Amino acid sequence: MLLEIEHASLPGRLRPFSAIVQPGELIHILGPNGAGKSSLLARLSGLLAGGGCVRFHGKPLENWSGQSLARLRAWLPQQQPAFSRMAVFQYLQQHMLSQAQPDERDLHTVLHRLQLHDKLSRPLTQLSGGEWQRVRLAAVLLQISPEIPSTGKLLLLDEPMSGLDVAQQAALDSLIEPRCRAGLTVIMSGHNLNHSLRHAQRVWLMQQGEVIAQGNVDAVMSAEQLQAVYGVPFLKLNVAGHQVLITGSSGSEVP
Repeated sequence: MLLEIEHASLPGRLRPFSAIVQPGELIHILGPNGAGKSSLLARLSGLLAGGGCVRFHGKPLENWSGQSLARLRAWLPQQQPAFSRMAVFQYLQQHMLSQAQPDERDLHTVLHRLQLHDKLSRPLTQLSGGEWQRVRLAAVLLQISPEIPSTGKLLLLDEPMSGLDVAQQAALDSLIEPRCRAGLTVIMSGHNLNHSLRHAQRVWLMQQGEVIAQGNVDAVMSAEQLQAVYGVPFLKLNVAGHQVLITGSSGSEVP
């Protein structure tokens, strides 16, 4: 196993949670605003100490050095100001220092998919919100750029789709999914239920600081369970061979 989570908690923010995470899994964390998704990811990253124990490769997170952890685990917080005037390429270089031999081919793939080649010389403070989000995503992807096999590495993403347009979201999916097939484990939060319905392997559903359900997508993302969490009725339809969630009250598609 990659992660062994035993009653991990944060006082007043996250109720005790236990789970086993295997290499290569793609797990989505869902729930309303304030449900505790960011708190759970921060606890799993090792940046916030709390109750219980989180073991990464069999060793408690607090026993890892920062440098050793950075080689195997990358973490994208939900919010992070672009506080420096350093150029984009310098920011990316800093994240790639954890790798003994950076993968030049993967670097070019990430820059191409996220449309960043023409932004490399631009200062971080002169990026738009969407550009800064893409730079941050490129940084964490390159921090643990996958060797073959990449089993044993962990990517934690807090609302990575925020600020991205539809094409950029698809580009991020195209970078994440082959990494998972190669053994990288990704745990990410979000609000797009239909995206999770189509792409997630497993779902952790949260409400008021507690993971109230975890398991495969069909079991966790039932219309009844989602209605109980979000407070609106849902319908699950089959469209062109894919399941789609809509809100039952208005008939509008769930974002």
